[in-house]
Amino acid sequence: MEEEEEEEKGLLAWMGGLGEANKKGYRQRSHKLKEKKKLCQSHHISYCNPRVAETNKQSNMRTISSSTIVLATVLLATDCQSFSSPPTVSSRTSISSSPLHFSSTTNSIQSSTISRSVSPNDEDLELTRKIIMDHIKKVGTDDEGVEIDEDTLPSHNKNPDDYPQNDLMIRAALGRSDVERTPTWLFRQAGRHLPEYTEYKQKTGRSFLDMLSYPEDVAECTMQPIRRYNVDAAILFSDILVIAEALNIEVTMPGGVGILVPCPLVGPADMKDRLPAKETLNSDFVKDKLGHVMTSVRLIREQMRKEDISIPLIGFSAAPWTLLFYMVGGSSKKNQHIGMEWLHSHTDASKELLDMLTTVVIEYMSQQVENGAHMLQLFEAMGMMIEEKEFYEFAMPCLEKIATELKSKYPDVPLMVFSRGASFANEELSKLGYDVVTIDGSVNRATARDVVGGRTGLQGNYDPAELIEANGKTTETVRETVKELLEALGPQRLIANLGEGLGGKESPELVNAFVEAVHDESEKIIG
Repeated sequence: MEEEEEEEKGLLAWMGGLGEANKKGYRQRSHKLKEKKKLCQSHHISYCNPRVAETNKQSNMRTISSSTIVLATVLLATDCQSFSSPPTVSSRTSISSSPLHFSSTTNSIQSSTISRSVSPNDEDLELTRKIIMDHIKKVGTDDEGVEIDEDTLPSHNKNPDDYPQNDLMIRAALGRSDVERTPTWLFRQAGRHLPEYTEYKQKTGRSFLDMLSYPEDVAECTMQPIRRYNVDAAILFSDILVIAEALNIEVTMPGGVGILVPCPLVGPADMKDRLPAKETLNSDFVKDKLGHVMTSVRLIREQMRKEDISIPLIGFSAAPWTLLFYMVGGSSKKNQHIGMEWLHSHTDASKELLDMLTTVVIEYMSQQVENGAHMLQLFEAMGMMIEEKEFYEFAMPCLEKIATELKSKYPDVPLMVFSRGASFANEELSKLGYDVVTIDGSVNRATARDVVGGRTGLQGNYDPAELIEANGKTTETVRETVKELLEALGPQRLIANLGEGLGGKESPELVNAFVEAVHDESEKIIG
């Protein structure tokens, strides 16, 4: 076991390392190390254990990494299949002190002492060269000189500086490789349970809804939980009904009664009178009506860079049925039957409204990505307010169209869906192209994986009641219940989250205990 660890350390040094972890996550990826080891072994390249190279954080100079130099060594060894003494690179500092090109690298390497043996298979050697050249071509560095494999960058944005150093969430969601620990964040991680949020809100003198119109407030509230907790993602501080507001529907939050729409739509004629024409619901509409959200996204990304917190930013939206429910019913507490009544009494108008909302949701989420969001979350928050038959007839086509269009535009941007209170739909949702299906507290963990059938990852479903001290909960009970979650769902292709959002009574100490337990216990399981 010790020999294997030493070999991995040697390979890590020889191949140039995987970069440093920032304070919020790991950059050293064990799966990458194993892949490189397999590559060497499959092409009969042995390796030794030189001193591990260290990254010079102060250097912003883009230079050829130590891995490129070593890989070039393989290329120059035209008749070589094994190396008894690969070159030792003491640090990236020595490399970056004088920018190198392949000509100078060649001279340096040719003077190295390399033991060679004649290759019995020129074709095998040529294949080795091709693989290594492909690696050289696709590996770049970010603004700190950290190696970034181009394959990990999303197709819509190949700038390595925009890719988070802690990408656990992205990797877990896409499921293209294993993670070294289970990532975590929490629904409503910003807001009422944080004392700093209450203090800031009082300082501004603005209500929750008012703050959403001020990008500086949105950025501050988004940053608060990621300063306090070692979570693996930030989520845009916003509300599910901003799209309704953009469509001229007044939204209020008087306090103690949840979100209210004081003047809901009363019928098809009212809908046509009050809502914009369908043909106007395009990118310009979103820029005009929701441009402040995009400004907030950019400001959050800027603030994250300033504070050296390099984790994904999640953008989100309510799903069409949830928006319709509020726009025609006015409240989640009263008149809960009106949404279903609309579907039956105004079927054509309901489908038209859902189609309009779907169009806006797609454009709204697209623009969040274009302005800096790394991941997307779709909330069908009112799934419990629609019957199964109607869900499949009215809500599901919208969810399918959203997944199809967003994944077509942004195949490498993880897309997560949460149909709260409608877990009966999880199997079908897993077939639509979403990367992650969120499970609420009603879902049986023992069968959750079977339901999605390996088509998607899972997110959820920890009970937020476990984070309330008044319920008799402690850091010890939190750790035990986190272990139960991880053992039941498995640590891979999982985003540890809640079954519903934080309500405001949770203890920050216990929330922190949850985050730390997810990381610690998943690392133990993964090994």
